[in-house]
Amino acid sequence: MSKKTVNIGLIGYKFMGKAHSNAYRQVGRFFPELPATPVLRAICGRDEKGVSAAAAELGWETYETDWRKLIARDDIDIVDIVTPGNMHCEIAMAAAEAGKNIICEKPLGNTAAEAKRMLDAVQRAGVHHGVVFNYRKAPAIALAKMLVDDGTLGKIYHWRGTYLQDWIVDPSFPLVWRLRKDAAGSGSHGDLAAHLIDTARYLVGEIVEVSGLLETFVKQRPELGATAGGLSAIADSSRMGEVTVDDASLFLARFDQGALGTFEATRFALGRKNYNRFEINGSKGSIAFNMERMNELEIYTEDSAKGTRGFRVVNVTEGVDPYSGHYWPAAHIIGYEHTFVNLVYDAICSFDRGENASPNFVDGYRNNVVLDAVEQSSATKRWVEPAY
Repeated sequence: MSKKTVNIGLIGYKFMGKAHSNAYRQVGRFFPELPATPVLRAICGRDEKGVSAAAAELGWETYETDWRKLIARDDIDIVDIVTPGNMHCEIAMAAAEAGKNIICEKPLGNTAAEAKRMLDAVQRAGVHHGVVFNYRKAPAIALAKMLVDDGTLGKIYHWRGTYLQDWIVDPSFPLVWRLRKDAAGSGSHGDLAAHLIDTARYLVGEIVEVSGLLETFVKQRPELGATAGGLSAIADSSRMGEVTVDDASLFLARFDQGALGTFEATRFALGRKNYNRFEINGSKGSIAFNMERMNELEIYTEDSAKGTRGFRVVNVTEGVDPYSGHYWPAAHIIGYEHTFVNLVYDAICSFDRGENASPNFVDGYRNNVVLDAVEQSSATKRWVEPAY
């Protein structure tokens, strides 16, 4: 008997479109127990030449140039949104009203108010939903969750997270959409710190108070000429435009269980390409993770013999977590793309059971509330309690 299928409609087709498309193509090969096989029915983008080429390259059966038409199609079960942030809310609300299950890229909304509208819409419609905080799905972070939850680290005292990149250090880099508040909502704060916030919430608990600082180092850049896809772009040096988002985000936090947190996100850390690192310190031990070495988790516990205590590096590939046992033999590492494969697997399984994915729009909304609180703190120079 053939396995049932679930029909996917993807809105957006560039960087994240490629990552999501690959995940749908690969998930059944690594997770044969998947309850429903994803079928790549339709991909959507405004530029017909670009989206038609993406459909052929990425394996989609058809394409649309109007997202409303994609949502209205009877042969679409899950709407996957990978557009710039300013389109998330309208698309998600329409998809919910049409009765589609939804997967949406992060941050969920450009503001907490938008995210709340999205959450209300899916709850009102009774559709299932997930948000793409894909770093949760790295096996090492899954192991970190197990160590925190089973008490190996004891009482948690500290979280410190940094997410560092350097791709806009050059002031001649053009004013792409990620540098415009009307499209992106925020800069490194929503793009990078949002991942840190989600991981911290997942591992440590809810954030109940923040004190933040946002900074824009390069306040004007050349307008965009012709794009070349992904994060690359061509500048029109004859025209300058205003950068309306932050270049760097720093904040302190208190967690509901008493832990203290520090968060740093920037696109101005020269030499750092995708340095997403965190450390957690507890009363019995500590762990540290770096996404650039995503198969490894550094673990320290006090139960080692005297004279031999220290962090040990664990290669998380032996299947203790929910994911790594589905790939290669031990010590044969997986990559960035597999975090999306793991997330798609979890989402399809959850939807098939009649449940929301984890993380979902509740997590996305609460993440947006923290992002907004940090912005408010930076503007007022005061501690702020996130208004969940």
